[in-house]
Amino acid sequence: MVGSKLTEEIMRLPVDFINRMKDKLGDEYEAFERSYEEERAYGLRYNPLKISRENFEKVVLAITDKVKWAKEGYYYNPSLQPGKAPLHEAGAYYIQEPSAMSAAELLEVVPGEVVCDLCAAPGGKSTQLAGKLMNEGMLVSNEFYSSRAKILSQNIERMGVRNAVVLNESTDSMKDAFPEFFDKVMVDAPCSGEGMFRKDDIAIEEWSLSNVEMCAKRQAEILDNAAKILKPGGAMVYSTCTFSDEENEDTVAAFLERNKDFEIEKPSIHEKLLEAGFTERDGMYRLWPHKLKGEGHFAVRFKKKVSDEARNYKRKPMENLAKKQDLKYYEEFAVKTLNTELKGNFIMFGESIYLVPEEMISLKGLKVERAGLKLGMNKKNRFEPDHALALALNPTEVKQVVEATDIEKYLKGDVIECEYDNGWTLVTTDNVSIGWGKATNGVLKNHYPKGLRR
Repeated sequence: MVGSKLTEEIMRLPVDFINRMKDKLGDEYEAFERSYEEERAYGLRYNPLKISRENFEKVVLAITDKVKWAKEGYYYNPSLQPGKAPLHEAGAYYIQEPSAMSAAELLEVVPGEVVCDLCAAPGGKSTQLAGKLMNEGMLVSNEFYSSRAKILSQNIERMGVRNAVVLNESTDSMKDAFPEFFDKVMVDAPCSGEGMFRKDDIAIEEWSLSNVEMCAKRQAEILDNAAKILKPGGAMVYSTCTFSDEENEDTVAAFLERNKDFEIEKPSIHEKLLEAGFTERDGMYRLWPHKLKGEGHFAVRFKKKVSDEARNYKRKPMENLAKKQDLKYYEEFAVKTLNTELKGNFIMFGESIYLVPEEMISLKGLKVERAGLKLGMNKKNRFEPDHALALALNPTEVKQVVEATDIEKYLKGDVIECEYDNGWTLVTTDNVSIGWGKATNGVLKNHYPKGLRR
């Protein structure tokens, strides 16, 4: 018998959606409906750029079970509110719906590749891909809406990603700027959001049959543009968080009909996905909330066939490369402060110095939200490091490190004691970098950004 809570949850759903799901699922519909009565699963991923699995499992008390289909994924107890913990501010982990972790796993990125996340905000899949690159190669994360691109950039920074550029462009502009440039492309396309109904009231309010149709048309355009930025022999993953055939299997079939140089490719983790509860048909995967601990999701991996036709694209190199005199104060800072040599190209925006992956080409004419890793600024006769650099460094890479015994005091902007007489010092919590301080006679002046202070 259906309980009162279940009745209330189902009554919130659009009637057209319910009827479609009954037709789609048949005998399985009752099990699907019951999933709305269950508490949804909460997930997070630890960040291998900043913390080891061993340290993560030891210090993050909110985690419970592992997510079977995501290498770094865990479930957590929401009552412990890990999103408010200092380690979250330090970028030790990213809170992400468990099913949403699947798409990046299908892309199977390895260090050294050149990767694009085409519809990237708020940054869950981008930061997951960055963790797989391990700061080798390059990640270009793009978001069409400027307000969301800013959030994306903030999350890239918080997670300590060194080798990412964040753009605020249409996929049509990306097609023209990066023809056949990327080894791997992620297309987590905007969709009607049916798979998120258990967690997102706005998705329910905005849903309609006409919206499903509109999303499918937009997805077709995005996929066709994505196809043009992928190298021959490269891989692309298309994913949505919706159940509709129009946005999933039908969109895939139409894409393959229009793009004869693409085919569906089975990922090496296929068997692992089936064991985790994924449903597979013709190489396409569905995640159903009544079959696994997660929301609704769809994903498929494509391969672009190698062509005999030679295509030689002229790639313009990065502009604004820093000159020797631009780097004078940074180099003095690096000698005094760092144990490592940062790899990439140094570029200038005003008095700010950025580190950009060597693979990056000209950004002229593009709307750039984050031009690589901001190292800091040249000020009068000195270099002042940026907060982004602190988050991107590991404790072993800095000569002076202070493990904050009272991290809340530091996050409030207070001075803390230290063992050093002078110099820039990396502040850590549970051995994870969280910000800068500047030592003076055993006291650490706080350089945690005022806008982030508690």
